Amino acid sequence: MNVLLKQKDYKTNSEIKWCSGCGDYAILFSVQNLFTRLQISREKTVFVSGIGCSSRFPYYMNAYGIHSIHGRAPAIATGLKVARPDLSVWLITGDGDALSIGGNHTLHMLRKNIDLNVLLFNNRIFGLTKGQYSPTSPILLKTKSSPFGSIDMPVNPIAFALGANATFIARGVDKEVQHLSVILKRANEHVGTSFVEIYQNCTIFNDGTFNSLTNKLTKCSKQLLLKNNQPLLYDSKTKGISFDLKLMKPIVIDLKKEPEKINDIIVHNENDESGFLVNMYARLNKSFPSVLGVYRVVEKPELSTVINKKLRFKKYRKENLKKLLYQGNYWIVF
Repeated sequence: MNVLLKQKDYKTNSEIKWCSGCGDYAILFSVQNLFTRLQISREKTVFVSGIGCSSRFPYYMNAYGIHSIHGRAPAIATGLKVARPDLSVWLITGDGDALSIGGNHTLHMLRKNIDLNVLLFNNRIFGLTKGQYSPTSPILLKTKSSPFGSIDMPVNPIAFALGANATFIARGVDKEVQHLSVILKRANEHVGTSFVEIYQNCTIFNDGTFNSLTNKLTKCSKQLLLKNNQPLLYDSKTKGISFDLKLMKPIVIDLKKEPEKINDIIVHNENDESGFLVNMYARLNKSFPSVLGVYRVVEKPELSTVINKKLRFKKYRKENLKKLLYQGNYWIVF
């Protein structure tokens, strides 16, 4: 008889070492809640992390966990999934861990389409090392390592994932737990790499950077929630995003003033192979709302499945391996 697991069963006795008010708590709650609703097997789940505040995550989930090294979690998670395709592997990382020292590993993990769930906590700062600017920090942000303001162009995680041809791409916000839970459920269902960027508040070194998206008074006009095959509407459906073919750029249409232009609003298609439109609204500037939800879902061959199929047809015995190693040109070094 299967015992129904409760949310407390997915928690551990480890002391949670995040600062008071950190957005990581909300993300942890969302994941534990998802596991409870879906009754995901703890014995068949592994959380892999690198280095950073987010990377303490494996200690707080009652499943298997690997707290690995800075930036290398994608490589470790990839190897694990190829060796054990039966496991559900979750990669927990941050904007610094994944996009700075780990940028190259993240790129190749995404393009290989290994069946992993990647949660990238983006607080636009290096929190664990006490407040240096990160790859996603906005220009002119003053930090301990940029006292006169950062001059680096920030990395756009969604555009980065699109450039790597990731097959599932989404964005959520830590405090929007209900919306985030829907995204995480869909990410878990996807076969291939699921890349979820989560805007996460750092109360100590970058507090309030996403306040406009979570404040009840402003979020209606600052959030645009994606729905497949639905127009890009926001602000209680009084505004929408269109594309001006003459100016060749996105524009905002105020439907209160121009209701006849409702058919000009872009309709979201998350299954579009080209990624043209989603790339456009992933890069919208501050005069537009932040676009949240599932950007892209496409089907492509999944790496661990392909590899294990090939291995079934080729049995590498010791003599075959020796023949493989010594074929062609080789040198014996004494």
